[in-house]
Amino acid sequence: MTTTRRHFLRNSLITASGAGLITLPTLEAIASQRKRVAPGDKLQIGVIGCNGMGWSDLRSHLLMSDVECVALADVDQSVLDKRAADVEAIQHKRPQLFKDYRKLLENKDIDAVIIGTPDHWHCMAMTDALSAGKHVYCEKPLANSIEECNLMLAAARKANKIVQIGQWQRSGSHYAKAIEYVRSGKLGNIRLVKVWAYQGWMKPVPVKPDSAPPAGVDYDMWLGPAPKRPFNPNRFHFNFRWFWDYAGGLMTDWGVHEIDIALFAMNAKAPKSVMASGGKLAYPDDASETPDTLQTVYEYEGFNMLWEHATGIDGGNYGRTEGIAFIGNNATLVLNRDGWELLPETETKNGIKVYKVEDIPKQVRNGEYLNEHTKNFVQAIKTNDASILKCGIETGSIAAINAHMGNIAYKTGRKVYWDAAAKGFKNDPQANAMIAAHYHNGWKLPVV
Repeated sequence: MTTTRRHFLRNSLITASGAGLITLPTLEAIASQRKRVAPGDKLQIGVIGCNGMGWSDLRSHLLMSDVECVALADVDQSVLDKRAADVEAIQHKRPQLFKDYRKLLENKDIDAVIIGTPDHWHCMAMTDALSAGKHVYCEKPLANSIEECNLMLAAARKANKIVQIGQWQRSGSHYAKAIEYVRSGKLGNIRLVKVWAYQGWMKPVPVKPDSAPPAGVDYDMWLGPAPKRPFNPNRFHFNFRWFWDYAGGLMTDWGVHEIDIALFAMNAKAPKSVMASGGKLAYPDDASETPDTLQTVYEYEGFNMLWEHATGIDGGNYGRTEGIAFIGNNATLVLNRDGWELLPETETKNGIKVYKVEDIPKQVRNGEYLNEHTKNFVQAIKTNDASILKCGIETGSIAAINAHMGNIAYKTGRKVYWDAAAKGFKNDPQANAMIAAHYHNGWKLPVV
């Protein structure tokens, strides 16, 4: 076989479709397909943080007729009112509403909670939920610091409850098949794994003045353990991701998804070293803090992993806005939310160039994986079997910790070396100080 098809594949990737965003049915469609279920057979859930992915996660859960939302908690009354109406439209029963999630957790009838808050609240909300005897579905990244990740892992093990992390790519059938191929050895020795997120939709965050919080928002509760600051609309709701007080930028937002799949396929957990370079190179004067351009090199046993992200452009590796590439001696496997494809290497035999591996058709996405992920969580609760979880607490901690290591390397501006046994950086007080969580405003780091 000649290389004609290979060149065609490379060119066709340039026009590949986007990032495979989550799509869910309308509220009316969800309501119409729900069936009557006996009260004793229902899994009753509450939601802490009802905007963004918190709402997407809840809507996905409500596709299951045996799941009922009985309570919502959010610091923004306008969000509470909207989501309460949405839930009522789906299940024809209005949930209880709370501004303080701790009041929600007092409800003994709630079996499980969804945590969809900003990252800096994940640790408090999860540990409190586990202490209240609830199962937990927590959005990614697991936490906003390595210390919190370790604490949450310990809390989950102590509570012996079902905990699923929202890295829903783990429930994707085409991801599973790609991972199987990577582990088959057919790619040959894999010396490099590339993971990336190029996000062309992300434009500059315009500088805005501080202002009073919107009516109905408990801003002090929104800040929680984060440093006390005047309210600024840029730091609220979706854009909190681009400020260090609350999150870790694209590295922890997108990175945990891709890093998770990469490390799982390669049977790796912790790097030996990490170095990073980047900054606010696309939009140096906008309001965000986290880097809009970043390259991070992780050294693992036997291979390197390169994380890249960029805002404002879509021209990522292999013509894909996001993805993972396993680069082996025989072929490269390129994987993202749309599917996966082989790019074989060639060798010359009898004067003819041939592929080193058998070519296969492009493998495409099959279904909505968020729905598979939430089904998996509910099934694990009903069977009381954490072993069937697609993304349990340890899996979530591995991805988040590796992502935080990348941010720490970026902040120090040098190569940092990880000691897996000591769970810290070698001979590096500055980097080790960044492992810790720093709580403010009277909030204390949970004790397990």
